[in-house]
Amino acid sequence: MTTTHANTTVRPRLAIIVGSVRTDRFGPVPSAWFADKAREHGAMDVEVLDIADYDLPTSLDSNDDVVALGEKLAAADAFVVVTPEYNHSFPAGLKTAIDHYKPEWAAKPVAFVSYGGMAGGLRAVEQLRQVFAELHAVTIRNSISFHNFWDTFGDDGQPGDAASASSAAKQLLDQLMWWTVALKAAREQHPYAS
Repeated sequence: MTTTHANTTVRPRLAIIVGSVRTDRFGPVPSAWFADKAREHGAMDVEVLDIADYDLPTSLDSNDDVVALGEKLAAADAFVVVTPEYNHSFPAGLKTAIDHYKPEWAAKPVAFVSYGGMAGGLRAVEQLRQVFAELHAVTIRNSISFHNFWDTFGDDGQPGDAASASSAAKQLLDQLMWWTVALKAAREQHPYAS
């Protein structure tokens, strides 16, 4: 698949969301790896948003951090959610971050990078697909999953099978870029009503 963003004057913006807030989390490692791959891909401007940096009340009340993160999500044209699998699901902190917003997600593509034990976080991703569908976001078919992540990444923050992981990242980013361009044009021509 060839990526192109002809007829766009502003490069699309990709927000990579670190989806775990645990103290001993692994999420920043695959998030940094994927951010590097997205920058190498070169089709979008990339920003990493770590939800641990924001105080997001579980009551869903607003505060300065909710507003600040909301502005970044609203400015993004596409998302990659990096999520672990906790107890056959995704983290509560990620759900809180998602639930604080609605129009910020609508009519935008969402892709996933997951990590976990034997399932590689895939159960978390399947549940997140349902959540994002309710928010009128479009999830990308391809995803990247790291099974038994503690054995997958080296001390340098790179996956052991770098070639295979890089190939998967390129395929995901090609698909994500296609949907990003298509949905951005559609939103600009016909504002989406969710």
